[in-house]
Order: sequence, then structure tokens, then C-alpha cells
Amino acid sequence: MTDSNKMIINLALFGMTQSGKSSVGNILLGSSDFHSSFSPCSVTKDCCLGRSCHLCGFMRRGGQEITLQIQVLDTPGYPHSKLNQEHVKQEVKHALAHHFGQEGLHLALLVQRADVPFCEQEASSLVQMIQELLGHAWKNYTAILFTHAEKIEEAGFSEDEYLHEAPETLLTVLNSIQCRYIFQYKKENSFNEQRLQMLERIMGFIKENCYQVLTFK
Repeated sequence: MTDSNKMIINLALFGMTQSGKSSVGNILLGSSDFHSSFSPCSVTKDCCLGRSCHLCGFMRRGGQEITLQIQVLDTPGYPHSKLNQEHVKQEVKHALAHHFGQEGLHLALLVQRADVPFCEQEASSLVQMIQELLGHAWKNYTAILFTHAEKIEEAGFSEDEYLHEAPETLLTVLNSIQCRYIFQYKKENSFNEQRLQMLERIMGFIKENCYQVLTFK
């Protein structure tokens, strides 16, 4: 935050290959900063920071209108189809320290496709990386964002029914992070509507944390 009427929110995206991280980043930024496409292999190879334009009239704090700017760190898929896990981990560690070392990170989003099972082996390695990078307080600064949530509706599930049927691995993670989750629906939703819905949920989580941040050395 540079003055009392402006707030910069720092977010980092984590997820497996083709989970939709870069697409989510573009929606949050309201731009097309990150390359996003369907591919049989991992698309994102490097960490990349994107900045949104200033958002006016989105929120108020202490009776005053706050101008909001979103910064999003996109990261390579983990596990990656071309890069080894240690390389990805070190790349992300360096990027977190470089971009958020002093300003701090408000929230990490674990991006997961709603129509793909949260498999124990791959998911566990991803969650473990997040734990190692964010430290012991990771549970307070992490939320799961489910992409392709329209597939849930198409299958006849409500969000609660979907989570009730979720594997134990996913439920364990959700319980660890105090059930912070967001469903992203593309069906019949405009780009701007998706953005506002996600930002409202994200700002709710950040407010619950009293706008505290994680810092990196």
C-alpha cells in the first residue's frame, strides 16, 4: 500500500499442468499478460509477474473508497512435463523473494480443475512444495480455486455435493486451509463477472487475515 486510499494485493498461483493457472491470472488482472493455451504438455516454463490497472469503486475501508491494484505471480506447473521438480521449486522460491520479499504475499491460490480428480501422489507433492515455500503459516495464506466449475453443474452436482464426494486428500487440504475455496464458472459468465466474483472472494479471505502478508527473504 503506497497511501491510505490505495491498496496493492499480491497473489501467487500454484497448480498442476493444464490446471488453468495462467487463464485465472489473466482473469484476475483483466488482461492477457500470461500465455494460456491448451497443450498436451506444460505451457508455463518461467515465473512471471503481472499487474492490473487500478480498480476504483471496488471496495471501501474505514469509510473511504480504496483504489485496488492486483499483482499476480504465475508459476510453472508442478509437476512439470519438461522441468524437474527441484528446478521449478528454486525458480518459484527466487520469484517470491524477488517480487514479494518486502511487500509480502497476501494469498496463494492452489488452482485445481474441478473436473479432474485431486490425486494423492501429484497433489501431495504440490501441497508439499507450497508448504516448503510459504513456511509454517502456509495454511493461513492459501486457498483452492476450482476452474471449470461449470462441469459440476453439467454433472448435476451442487458445490456442497461436489465437496461431499471429494477424495480424502482434497478434504484434508481444505480442512487445513480453513475451507477457503473459490469456484470459477465460465458458462454464461462474462470475463468481467468472473473477475469480480473471484476478487470478492479473494478480498474476503484477505480481510479475514486482517490484510496481513507473508514476507520472503
